[in-house]
Amino acid sequence: MINSTHGSYFTLGAYMETGLLKYLFFLITLTLYVLIICANLFLIVVICMNRSLHEPMYIFLCSLFVNELFGSTCLFPLLLVQILSDVHTVSAPLCFLQIFCLYSYGVVKFFTLAIMSYDRYLAICYPLHYNTCMTPNKISMLTALIWLYPFFINAVIVFVLTFPLQLCGNIINKVYCDNYYVVKLACSDTTLNNVFGLSHMFTVIFGLIVLIIYTYIRILHVCFCGSKQTRQKAVSTCTPHLASLLNFSCGCFFEIVQSRFNLYNLPNMLRVFLSLYWLTGQPLVNPLLYGLQMSKIRMLHCKLTHASTS
Repeated sequence: MINSTHGSYFTLGAYMETGLLKYLFFLITLTLYVLIICANLFLIVVICMNRSLHEPMYIFLCSLFVNELFGSTCLFPLLLVQILSDVHTVSAPLCFLQIFCLYSYGVVKFFTLAIMSYDRYLAICYPLHYNTCMTPNKISMLTALIWLYPFFINAVIVFVLTFPLQLCGNIINKVYCDNYYVVKLACSDTTLNNVFGLSHMFTVIFGLIVLIIYTYIRILHVCFCGSKQTRQKAVSTCTPHLASLLNFSCGCFFEIVQSRFNLYNLPNMLRVFLSLYWLTGQPLVNPLLYGLQMSKIRMLHCKLTHASTS
């Protein structure tokens, strides 16, 4: 029994013995991480360096790309170390830090997508009032909300509620640290953890889902009733956002299903893939979605490419 997680360690039990194949997995994972860094960093630089992109939609996009870098950096370095290691252990403080960072990444992503849908709702449904609604002060407040609330709420969940728990084991059946799996190891009462987690899910997270659904119902209504130009504007700006939202939602669904239900009849490799998809699919797909679909970013990318080759 682990009476306290202070100074102890966890064993990540989802890793398999792969022999020399671990070097291939390491190379694939490293390549994926480098691609994610390059793609997201490139778009951040493009948005920051071009004044024509200093608009609310692109500011929120920049925040989205920064979060993709943050989430990837919380996952990949430890993942790369564990792939090459023969003993898959991680110290408890580092494990809780990874949980805090990964959960913060997820909530920041949810907030960003919700605020981006609200921004598109104002731009398409109330174009004449958009500039008066989306003032610099409001943009600053929304951006601060995107980052500060997730960090605060996850600090409470991880360091106030989970960290002090007495644990009866130290094996986490995943390739990275996860709060739900740590709470399942607890010997002490976890009622407060469960009540707090469910309350947060059914108030804040459910509220964000309702906001996203409402804004897109209104946007679709305007598209069907509006002019051809309005429909084209809505499609060009909302398609990548909807695709990103669906991709993230599917990733979260995979993670929740394979975590909450005992899917041990599935191949271990498939379970690892499902648990990693919400953390690896987003940072790689989003730069492609927004970089190729957003006309202003696409034109600037073409200009930069032409300038570098001429």
